Amino acid sequence: MITLLKTKLKTVLALLLIVVLMVLVNGCSSEKPAEKESVPTKVVTDFLGREAKIPAKVERIGCLYAFSGHVTAMLGRGDDMVAVVNGLKRDKLLTEMVPSIKEALVPKSGAINIEELIRANPDFVFVQTDTAQNPGETEKLDKAGIPYLAVDFRNMKEQQAIIEMIGQAIGREEKAKKYITYYNDCIDLVTKRVSELPKAKKVRVYHSVNEAVRTDRPDTLPADWTQAAGAINVSLDKKIRQSGDKSYTSLEQIYLWDPDVIIANEQGVAKYILETPQWAGLRVVKTRKVYQMPNGVSRWGHPGSLETPLALLWTAKTLYPELFEDIDMVRETQQFYREFWSFNVSDEVAEQILSGEGMRIKKQNKEQVDKNAY
Repeated sequence: MITLLKTKLKTVLALLLIVVLMVLVNGCSSEKPAEKESVPTKVVTDFLGREAKIPAKVERIGCLYAFSGHVTAMLGRGDDMVAVVNGLKRDKLLTEMVPSIKEALVPKSGAINIEELIRANPDFVFVQTDTAQNPGETEKLDKAGIPYLAVDFRNMKEQQAIIEMIGQAIGREEKAKKYITYYNDCIDLVTKRVSELPKAKKVRVYHSVNEAVRTDRPDTLPADWTQAAGAINVSLDKKIRQSGDKSYTSLEQIYLWDPDVIIANEQGVAKYILETPQWAGLRVVKTRKVYQMPNGVSRWGHPGSLETPLALLWTAKTLYPELFEDIDMVRETQQFYREFWSFNVSDEVAEQILSGEGMRIKKQNKEQVDKNAY
């Protein structure tokens, strides 16, 4: 009988111990959300109009779109980027300015690698709109509890608004406003000088984007700044082929457009156009008015470039040198990086930036330019 009582007592004590442990565990777990909610937050409205709640004090930033990484670095938070896209590691000037980018994790090459992103442990991430509108991708971010902000723009005004949004998100509002003031000053300077040009005097320009026959379409950032520079952008008459977010024409169509000037933003494309027999019959090739655009932190004039104000100045001076004799692009380039990046660019480096050569590491196994040229 005594043995039986002892056994029952042990069973009761064991059950009581289990109950106590369960209460303790549940009590601890119930405290965790409360602790998370106690972190101060702020609401930021992104490009899609979403109101995203992110920490008020951001310490670890994910930039899953190259443009957002460029802006974050320019606004002085480059060392706080813990997740980036690989393209940022290929920008030589950027990685010289912000060496820590070389060590940041790369959790996105196509789809988001959520395990790698969790390992980076960002407070929030910037993403492109195609990611923010992809339910499969946003589900990953939501399940991981990682807030995200959609970044995009279609023209100069929207680009400025997005830079302002990024500044708000990372606590650099004043620096963002200072950059936007400079941006608008460049627009005002150029547009005032070209505004009196009659249409017959305006230069007809073909703008090559990355590949020789990839170009601009209406309602895009390059369409905006080429117009502001006083150019007639020949590809905006919609005789182009759409492939996703890219627009293509053909060499035959370029012959029909017969532009006065060609500007190319990808290293090697201007040289290719000038030296390839299929292009030799173009009037613009015969007059040698094919120009390589500069490349600094990014390729000036690219649809996702931060250096739009510089692209605008460079293009206007290239097309209308007599109207911009007082603009020294070496000095403007040096002043831009000193003012907004706290980085001193030597005369030699400024000249290299303006040449558009040697500032970006090529992708591994990248096809030669001429394979996509015509």
